[in-house]
Amino acid sequence: MNWTVPNILTTLRLVAAPGVAVMFLFFNRPYADWFALVLFVSAAVTDWFDGYLARAWKQETKLGAMLDPIADKAMVVIALMVIVGYSSMSPWLVLPATVILFREVFVSGLREFLGDTAGTLKVTPLAKWKTTAQMVAIAMLFAQGVFEHYLGLPNPGMDPALLIELKQEGAQEFAGQQWLWHGTIWAGHAGVTLLWVASALTLLTGADYLQKALPHLKDTP
Repeated sequence: MNWTVPNILTTLRLVAAPGVAVMFLFFNRPYADWFALVLFVSAAVTDWFDGYLARAWKQETKLGAMLDPIADKAMVVIALMVIVGYSSMSPWLVLPATVILFREVFVSGLREFLGDTAGTLKVTPLAKWKTTAQMVAIAMLFAQGVFEHYLGLPNPGMDPALLIELKQEGAQEFAGQQWLWHGTIWAGHAGVTLLWVASALTLLTGADYLQKALPHLKDTP
């Protein structure tokens, strides 16, 4: 195995994936939210750098090609698990998260079944956009958790409609905290919207991979 700089960055991203969940086991909030946000964003940035450096330095390896999609999937799956767990099971998060998780398991199963012919399921530009939408959405949802905690709200990830209701019932309590309020609303709306966009792209890319795999799933007479 060739431990190039791009491969080391990819490995660090893979190690950082469970670290996002571990932050909530060993730190109180809002420190856990901050650490998870910084760790996730830092790891997501390496997703661009390792690919760029591998191409620029001509250091593309089989190890990197294997680890890169695994690291991406681990980051997304574990982060979504944490966010949904702290969201009081909001359907606006559970539904797109379920679609994303199902697709990742389904496509991974397809690749495992195809074995040597799994090269037919190469990562497409649309799949890269899907991954980008997922990572930005997750970063925004972690940011929403930070804003909500400082705003004094007990359930990070709660429905924005409920936040509006709380504001109307106790508007005086929000005096001087407008920036936190706006940060919560904008981060929440952006995160949920991008998560639904990512789930739609997830369905499209999953259907594309299935179509490419179908010829290899037919029984020979």
